[in-house]
Order: sequence, then structure tokens, then C-alpha cells
Amino acid sequence: MALSGKLTKKLVENLGAGRHGDGGGLYLVVDPSGARRWIVRVVVKGQKNKKGGPLRTDYGLGGADVVTLNQARDRALEYRRMAKQGLNPRFNVRQEIPTFEEVAQQVHIDRMPTWKNAKHGQQWINTLRDYAFPKIGRMPIDSIDQPEVMMCLAPIWTEKHETARRLAQRIKTVLDVARSKGFRSGENPVTAIKDANALPKVKAKPKHHKAMHWKDVPAFYADLKTRNAMAAKALMFTCLTGSRTGEVLGLRWEEVDLEARLWTCPAIRMKTGNDHRVPLTDEMLEIIEPLKALKSDYVFEGQKRHKPLSNMAMLMLLRRMNVEGVTVHGFRSTFRDWASEVANAPREVAELSISHRIGSDVERAYARSDLLDKRRVLMEKWSNFVSGSSADVIKLRTSTKS
Repeated sequence: MALSGKLTKKLVENLGAGRHGDGGGLYLVVDPSGARRWIVRVVVKGQKNKKGGPLRTDYGLGGADVVTLNQARDRALEYRRMAKQGLNPRFNVRQEIPTFEEVAQQVHIDRMPTWKNAKHGQQWINTLRDYAFPKIGRMPIDSIDQPEVMMCLAPIWTEKHETARRLAQRIKTVLDVARSKGFRSGENPVTAIKDANALPKVKAKPKHHKAMHWKDVPAFYADLKTRNAMAAKALMFTCLTGSRTGEVLGLRWEEVDLEARLWTCPAIRMKTGNDHRVPLTDEMLEIIEPLKALKSDYVFEGQKRHKPLSNMAMLMLLRRMNVEGVTVHGFRSTFRDWASEVANAPREVAELSISHRIGSDVERAYARSDLLDKRRVLMEKWSNFVSGSSADVIKLRTSTKS
């Protein structure tokens, strides 16, 4: 039969800052930050304070986000029983060892505010869910050693090496956190496996996004301009700016300065983790300015009001246009090839135009400029080429006809 007290589940979730008693020495402590934890105050038989009176001591029972009200009452009762027998709960309580999955789920929750985006956070836990939980998820966290980790990694180490590498990193993180909380001791088995070279070396094959040749872009872009779909407008803008899919689809009007002809993509959406300024050309502005009339939060609004286009929208458009062997991300490579082969742009200007890091950490520390003016000139030339209004396109058409 469950113990009872003054608190209820609803009160535990909603009480404000302070110490709230449940009875029998059990308290819910709510910090000003909103964090909630359980403590129990007991008097250990035979222990005295400095004045010779009974020594009252507070013991933590865990956070209210992982320890339920009934569990806290059960633990408080166990502590009181030990105290009556003269046993100090700090040294005599039976510690419950959580399972690997329980620790992993809590690590995921604790780190939610640090994820670059929700998708990244979900991928983190999904990898463990698919490859670790079925094999070691129910095992006590302190019983997992090298053989158990190898059970997870070995089957996919060569076939899905990148996934396996990430899985190893995430298992290591979970085990490290468990050790920091006192649930484990000794060396992390993932580290031991790596140091012993227990898994075969896999030579990573570079993966390149399939890209359209720069000579084919003007004709492709002309076809896009005949289409009214929002995906077509987003793809045109992506092609012109050399930006990544997520950067374009997440574009909000507050990031655009029409007067300065500038788009500042915030660090949270950038792979580099830094703000990136994109100079806007006449052709780019011709695409986005009419969309202002929609009064949406996002420049490229999807089917739902004030929500962006789907990540797949532009790729599906390419398929409907029967454009084979090309990805949306590949247009970054297309621009980069054109910048080198046609525009003869300096490497640092071309690389910064597609938000690539250049040089070492030391070089970047001294090179504070993002070369915006030089990039603006390059993007103007690219826009003119793509839209078919540059001398390069006219020359290309003439050579094709002859």
C-alpha cells in the first residue's frame, strides 16, 4: 500500500520556490531556478549535535524529475528506519543502479538546451535507440564493459562506419555521466576498445553531393523562373546564394535588411556556429520581396501558416522536373567550381561565400574580416550568370549553337 502525505503530484509539479513538507521528514525543495529535488530530515539514533541534543541531518533523495512522489516517500521511510537503528543512511542506504537506457534518456533530457537544433538532439537518442538499447538498454549501467560495447559496435563497424563511430561517442558519453554520478568506476570501455585497436581500421570514403555542371545552370534556372511554387522560389534563392538547405528554409524576415541588401543567417543555423552575412543581389531581391506580401514569419512559407517549407520540398521539385543526378546541396559545389573556373575568384573569397572555414585557428583569429564587399561583387557576377544576363552566358549560348 502506497504511503500518503500532504503533497500531491500536481503540487510537486507546480509549487513555487521554497521547502515544502510532505510529512515524516520528507521535503520537496524548489530552487529559484525551478529545479526540484527531494530531501529527508532524520535523526540518527545516538548521534548528538554540539550542544548535546539530537543531530538532525538532511539527506538528498534525488531530483523530482526522476524520482516520483511515491518513490521519495518509500526512500524516506527506508532512511527513517535506518536512522532509528543507529545506521547513517549516507553509508548504509542500498543504492539502486539505473539501466543504461535510463541514464541515456536522462542525459538526452539534460542536454536538450545545448543541441544545435531539435533534429540533432533527436538523432542523438535515435542512434542509441536503434543500436544500443536492444542489446544493453536493460542492463545495469555498472555491468557494461568492453564485451557489451563490442556487441553494439562490431555488427555495424564496417558496414555503417560513420553511424558506428557516432554510436561509440554517445555510448562513451552515457558511461562517463554514469561514472560522474557514482554509478560506475574504472576506465570507460569505449576508450579501452579504441586504445586496444580492437575494431578494424576503416578507411572513410569521401561522399560528394551530386552537383549540376555550372554550364547547365542558366537553362535550369530559366525553367525554375516559369514555376510559381514556393519550392521553386526557395530553390532559386538557394542556387543564387550558395547556402545550405536548412539556412534557406529557416530564413525569417527579421534576418533580412532590404535597405542594406543583406541577409544575416544566425549562428544557430550555421554549420560553423557563427553568424554568416550574405550579400543580396537584384536577382535575389526579385525573388523574396514579393513574398513580403504573405506576412509570414518565414520568407519561404510551407503548407502550414507561419511554418517553413519541408526539408524535402526542393529535392522533390528536382525530381518532378526530371533533373537526375543532382542534389540541392550540390549547387554549393556548382557555385564553387564556377567561382574558380570562370570568375577566377580568390580562394578565400570563394570559400567565405559558401561559409566555409579557411585557414588554421590562429589564421582565423587574426583574419577578422568576412570580405563582404569582395563577396558582394562575386555574388553579383554569379547572379548575372545564373539569370542569363552576363556576357559569359551569351558566349556559352553562341558556342553551343555553333
